[in-house]
Amino acid sequence: MTNYIWVTAQKEILHKYPEAPREVSFLRNEHRHNCHFKIYIQVNHDDRDIEFILFQRFIKGILFNLDKDLEHKSMEMISDYLYEKVAKKYPNRKMMIEVSEDGENGSLKEYP
Repeated sequence: MTNYIWVTAQKEILHKYPEAPREVSFLRNEHRHNCHFKIYIQVNHDDRDIEFILFQRFIKGILFNLDKDLEHKSMEMISDYLYEKVAKKYPNRKMMIEVSEDGENGSLKEYP
């Protein structure tokens, strides 16, 4: 059995998809999204191995400092960026990260 806790966060970003298919060519232009994040992280016991509020503050700190160039990346790339930052502080833990555009469309990545 693997135990996880999860936290959520949101951040407004500017995003574009330069290689968008012709049918959705409007995505090639910069546009706004309210990105929703849900980060699951493995815990080793049931007594606040990682405290929810502190973990959420840590995640929000990462999102607050997103580099402007990174904000033009895909949701999957932003997920990888978050994973790298979280794994430095909490090594050797499984994680799953959901990133969505406006809570409608998104990605889920599982990290071993």
